[in-house]
Amino acid sequence: MQKLTEHLVPAYARWAIRWRWPVLIACLLATLAASLGLRNFSFTADYKVYFGKNNAELIAFEKFEDTYTSSENILFVLQPKDKNIFTRETLEVVRQLTKKAWQIPYSIRVDSITNYQYTEADGDDLTVADLVENPQALDAIGLDRIKAVALAEPALAGRLISYDAGTTGVSVTLQFPGKDHTGHLPASVTYAEKLTEELRAAYPDLTVALTGIAIFSAAEIQVSESDSYILVPVMYGLMILLLLIFLRSVSGTVATLFVVSLSVVTALGLMSWLGIKMNASTALAPIIILTLAIADSVHILLATFDEMRDGHSKHDALVKSLSITAEPVFLTTLTTSIGFLSLNFSDSPPFNELGNITAIGVVAAWLFSMTFLPALMSVLPLRLRPQVVSRRLAMDRFGDFVVSRRVPVFWGMMIISLVLISFIPRLELDDRFIQWFDESIPFRVDTDFATANLTGPYVLEFSIDSGESGGISEPGYLQRLEAFTNWLRAQPEITHVNSFTDIMKRLNKSMHADDPAWYRLPDKRDLAAQYLLLYEMSLPYGLDLNSQIDLGKSASRLTVTLDTLPQKQIIGVIKRAETWLTENMPPAMQAKATGTIVMFVNLAMRNIIGMLSGTALAFMLISLILVIALRSIRLGLISLIPNFIPVLITFGLWAVFVGEIGIIASMITATSMGLIVDDTVHILSKYRRAKQAQGLGTHDAIRYSFSHVGKALWVTTLIMVAGFSVLAFSSYKLNVDMGVLTATAVSVALAMDFLLLPALLMFMDKDKQCDCATCREKNISTA
Repeated sequence: MQKLTEHLVPAYARWAIRWRWPVLIACLLATLAASLGLRNFSFTADYKVYFGKNNAELIAFEKFEDTYTSSENILFVLQPKDKNIFTRETLEVVRQLTKKAWQIPYSIRVDSITNYQYTEADGDDLTVADLVENPQALDAIGLDRIKAVALAEPALAGRLISYDAGTTGVSVTLQFPGKDHTGHLPASVTYAEKLTEELRAAYPDLTVALTGIAIFSAAEIQVSESDSYILVPVMYGLMILLLLIFLRSVSGTVATLFVVSLSVVTALGLMSWLGIKMNASTALAPIIILTLAIADSVHILLATFDEMRDGHSKHDALVKSLSITAEPVFLTTLTTSIGFLSLNFSDSPPFNELGNITAIGVVAAWLFSMTFLPALMSVLPLRLRPQVVSRRLAMDRFGDFVVSRRVPVFWGMMIISLVLISFIPRLELDDRFIQWFDESIPFRVDTDFATANLTGPYVLEFSIDSGESGGISEPGYLQRLEAFTNWLRAQPEITHVNSFTDIMKRLNKSMHADDPAWYRLPDKRDLAAQYLLLYEMSLPYGLDLNSQIDLGKSASRLTVTLDTLPQKQIIGVIKRAETWLTENMPPAMQAKATGTIVMFVNLAMRNIIGMLSGTALAFMLISLILVIALRSIRLGLISLIPNFIPVLITFGLWAVFVGEIGIIASMITATSMGLIVDDTVHILSKYRRAKQAQGLGTHDAIRYSFSHVGKALWVTTLIMVAGFSVLAFSSYKLNVDMGVLTATAVSVALAMDFLLLPALLMFMDKDKQCDCATCREKNISTA
């Protein structure tokens, strides 16, 4: 590697500068070819993209949806100012909304308290009709009757009408064609939003909230577009400002902007060529690439400026800077790419795609930094002010401080590190997908309102099989299902249970002249089957029982709504329910919980398990690369300490100030390690050069490293911290957490490389040298 940088790189640099125009044109044409893929650039609205095709929870959930109906839904939540649903005016609003909701594209079912199919005995006949047919014709007695029926009906109370009768809901079930709903979802959501705005305008005293899985998917698109169209320009503006401040060169800033822009366009273009669609997680790839792509250019440009201040011409300075920085820049690109490519071990495809897109962007940035940047800088005018001595002396003084105070610095850093790392056990894994959105997103606000006043989004689904066709009419099956239903309703974390047994008890009561004493399960199979058949024949189109029983009448659906719970408690409820089924049900009736929340609560743990091997592989590869590049097992091992500790400290700080962490925990170690190692590579590269090429001792080699690369490191670190901090302004929690955690890890890594790494080198890579002022002056002057 050293011979390569000493001979081949200068020759290449002279060639690139000499043939600058062909090089510039070739880079632009390559980017243009990649950018043609942007014609297919699109966002996806399917929340299921977070789950791999082999994800066990996804497979189970899709099988469940095939058996019953789609879980895609829109829920209108209505609350009048007087918090009394059972008035003629409010019931009329609900009835009209129920009617209009059928017009929502792809709607296959609409449920509300007004069109609830209420059964009543009419002599020997069974009457099935809407609970509320003409609200305006109701008197006080009629309103009280409807209220009593609704609040006593398990299928309504706690689901479509709140227990205090102050809030109600209109639930719309959607059925989209195909697998990817992106092309169809906007039509449904737009129509629902239009209805919502009409209601708010017509009834100012009526609070209307809009939630549901379809709205959640639409919010994903909203966040993706917001981050892409708002945060990226913000990052560009911040980047220009920082480059102008630190480079103090318009030409250098312009050249860097070209490099990062070409890198981003190339990465996104290739992403589109590969058929990858943007989502809320991959939307942060451009910001990450913008942040990382700057580093290579900054190192090359600052080295160029130093050479020019030493009296070299611009072309000679470019050649010299490429010779000096080629090796560390290549190594940092390699290690960063490895860190992000390790995301392919994640169980979530968007994170695989994020890692691949970012790795492509990082490699593209390296290629453009080594080709386009020197070619463009050789064309652009470059005027530098006289060297500011105080800047160089500041890093010299810092190097002297670290060398002279190495013992207290070492023990101070170790004590601080151990104290912060000790807080890691306090971290709790908690990942609730509703809280991925902040309160600037209407979906989050409306969902919180619906949860507080009516029903929540955390739903468990069970498909309880009887083991035979028509078996759901078997009294034994019904009794066991009722026992499970009652057990679930007794659990403090559960707010509502919708069970098939409630229908059968109501039918039994209705078929016995509405005698309350007969509100119990039928005790004969043929009788239950007859009741069910009569009821199904009486139901109108769109309100049949296909959403609750399968076609063969061999299984029924049990829907459980949970309170707002942390992930740990949700998993606990699931385990208790499945254990109860195992211990109390025959094999045919034993079932596993499924549903959106089941998939999401398991996603974080699946990713942590998957990323353990990915992180371990990345750690081993990065360590091996450092040992080979530095040609020293000792230096390679020394480098591991300041590269691994920052991640642990970051988690310790997160435990102190936040306390909870989600799916992002599974990725941050691998991705941060790829970034953290960058500073270590540059310092050890200069350190090794000082010792081998210039014959300096350990202490002076450390001073040389600070003098020659210190400024570039804190400049690039500050830019990276600023870039990742921009993600803190995202409205998507996963992006916020990744940005803050990465910015923290990179900041801590710089402190470790500036304070702990030199101390480790002085303790573990000692040499015989005198460190008095006279000998130090002699060594430096000789170098």
